[in-house]
Amino acid sequence: MRLSGILRVAVLAMPLVLASCGSKKKTVQPQPMTQGTVDKANFIEHVHGNAQTAKFITSKVKFSVEVGPQKLTLTGNLKMKRDDVIRLQLMAFGFVEAGRIELTKEYVLIMDRINKQYLKAPYISVDFLRNSGLNFNTLQALFWNELFRPNQVSAKNEADDKDKKDKKKKDKETTLPAKEDLTIYSIIESGDDMIISREEGKMDYSWLASKQSALIRMANVLYKDRFHGNAQLNWDYNDFDLVGKTMFPKKHTITLTTPEKEVKLGMTLNYIGNESEWETRTEVSNKYREVTVDEILRRFMAL
Repeated sequence: MRLSGILRVAVLAMPLVLASCGSKKKTVQPQPMTQGTVDKANFIEHVHGNAQTAKFITSKVKFSVEVGPQKLTLTGNLKMKRDDVIRLQLMAFGFVEAGRIELTKEYVLIMDRINKQYLKAPYISVDFLRNSGLNFNTLQALFWNELFRPNQVSAKNEADDKDKKDKKKKDKETTLPAKEDLTIYSIIESGDDMIISREEGKMDYSWLASKQSALIRMANVLYKDRFHGNAQLNWDYNDFDLVGKTMFPKKHTITLTTPEKEVKLGMTLNYIGNESEWETRTEVSNKYREVTVDEILRRFMAL
């Protein structure tokens, strides 16, 4: 497979996972939760308590993509700043940046540095993201291995809309639900795990968390469409290690299943740190040509 084809798959596959949404895994057969086993509110609070306290997470990344018979492996960098930006840089030959994906609260930026083209669009321009509630905050929770509430606005954005006197207090809040909102979740016991779930419209959200550690081991988003077929995003977490004061997964396996394709992505994090001296916004050179979401989709489906 030529380098241009490899880069095209790599640069296009990641945003499609974020913009479409699972896996062909065996279905978990849970058993109803019995009285006295696990207290729902306490367990979810324990899951919340495992959330990262770091403001920054940075790491070298081994990035793999599998689309049908096409397989490739690239290296790259992951840089995240809490409540601000998620950036994934894809490298060719280990030292040349071939592509960049940048997620902020306002937009999705995809840069193809080889062909000098880019896409920059608000989340509302991507149908699935707009319809499913997968905004920046929910995508951040998937990258950071955290529970999220669909369609929830971040605490910081809520604070900006309120009286300035309350802003400092609100800025300290997290994007996770408050105690009084725990009723939005259903929870059942399945062997050594707990399955936390929520339905909202055409969307089913579920998380598999260890009953012993309350660490999230899997997140799943199912979009139900009886006319065009279902689509799923499945995000598995493995190889947890201590980062700061809490555990963080070093291996992320992401599987997107649509009626037309299955895309498998893998991210293995190495040398995880909390580097903070980097520009959090990418300036796009006027040498780049802007493309549309439809063009990105057409190119992906032609792979």
